[in-house]
Amino acid sequence: MTRSTLESTVATETCSPEPQLVSTPPPQPPASPQPRWRLALLLAIPAILAVVGLRYLTRPQPAEPAVSAVPVAPKILGVSALGRLNPAGDVRSMAAPAGVMGAMPRISELMVDVGDQVRKGQLLARFDNADEVEADVAVARAEIASLEKRLRLANGELARYRRLISSGAIPQDDLDLRERQALALAQHLELAKAKLARELTELPDVELRAPFDSTVIAVHFREGERPDSAGVLDLARNQQMQAVLEVYESDINRVSLGQQVLLQSENGGFSGELVGRVVRIDPQVKQRGVLSTDPTADTDARVVEVHVALEPQDAKRVSQLTGLKLIGRFRS
Repeated sequence: MTRSTLESTVATETCSPEPQLVSTPPPQPPASPQPRWRLALLLAIPAILAVVGLRYLTRPQPAEPAVSAVPVAPKILGVSALGRLNPAGDVRSMAAPAGVMGAMPRISELMVDVGDQVRKGQLLARFDNADEVEADVAVARAEIASLEKRLRLANGELARYRRLISSGAIPQDDLDLRERQALALAQHLELAKAKLARELTELPDVELRAPFDSTVIAVHFREGERPDSAGVLDLARNQQMQAVLEVYESDINRVSLGQQVLLQSENGGFSGELVGRVVRIDPQVKQRGVLSTDPTADTDARVVEVHVALEPQDAKRVSQLTGLKLIGRFRS
């Protein structure tokens, strides 16, 4: 810039009017922005969350497809029951005969032992009353033989007297006497025969014979012992084994004749399973007899006994396990 120009500019500024002074209040120190920011943030967050939650709750829901209600049949569980192995026809207890005043005779001879197979009519035991009964039978037979002989002689003599009376050789009183004697002998003979018949009815009581083909499963008394009400021994048809299952009365309506049953040993008496079919359902409800090993089981439950015949091959497997505890499962 030239010196003339600079001097002109200075002159111009010197000639300009001075600015009018205005009174203004003293400036205030600015407020710190940090507390306001925090307060705004604390107020904004709940408001934002509330708005978001309200919009989520009021959002339009998609329409669900209509589903028709289909009834579902309840699942029916199979019937299970506890039971035991029994021979077909149960166990037969062979009792001793009752003697004088109800006392039973002692066993004089025992011909069988536990586990023996016996046939129908086979001799099992003899009692000490055998000699007495057999002696009475022998006496009755001898008496009959004697009376029969005397009666034959009396009848022969009576026939001869009748011939004599017709010829007048003897009086009528002699013929009447002979007739009375023959009649008395005939009466004695009839009484002797009745006595023999009574002795013969007691003859079977001196011995014990098997009533059917069976197996001796228990012997309660031996030679020299006097049996009681328990009997001498027990027989069982264990060639035809059955399972007797105790079904709860609430489940018996799901059991039917011919229904197949699978059987297992509760305590491992045999391995695997046995197969059988229901052959009889008892008509009587009774108290439970076969107890479970579960201590919480209901011992007062009411049950119905169901008899299950085993398949022949399975019956043979367990023929020596009478009374074994079983678990039976009825198949639908």
